[in-house]
Amino acid sequence: MADAFTTRLVDVTTGGTETVHDLTAACAHFLRDVARGRDGLLNVFVPHATAGVAVIETGSGSDDDLLAVLHDLLPADDRWRHRHGSPGHGRDHVLPALVPPHATLPVIGGSLELGTWQSVVLVDTNRDNPYRQVRLSFLG
Repeated sequence: MADAFTTRLVDVTTGGTETVHDLTAACAHFLRDVARGRDGLLNVFVPHATAGVAVIETGSGSDDDLLAVLHDLLPADDRWRHRHGSPGHGRDHVLPALVPPHATLPVIGGSLELGTWQSVVLVDTNRDNPYRQVRLSFLG
């Protein structure tokens, strides 16, 4: 039963710009190390108050479209009550209500079961914090 749950932190540098960072390869690498052909669940969790996790298509413009929609829904202006940090930073604290800080995904035969065009991504609009951690946990 000791192998039933395994967890690891992954460090991600997002830089000083809004970003959608692909975590799919890091998830696959983690599962190769720990799942060893088993079925189970992968939980991806971002322990930050200003970032989220999504499952989307990347590389075809969808990642930029997501950031554009978030910018429309959560403009970086002075409307926010939460005011420390760069202008509009309060909106970064609202982001996890729209893009949750976690996703739980099926693992079959030790591999992440995503659709053909799906990727697991970190969504980070907070330009004040260029370093993030992502916790990957396998239960199987």
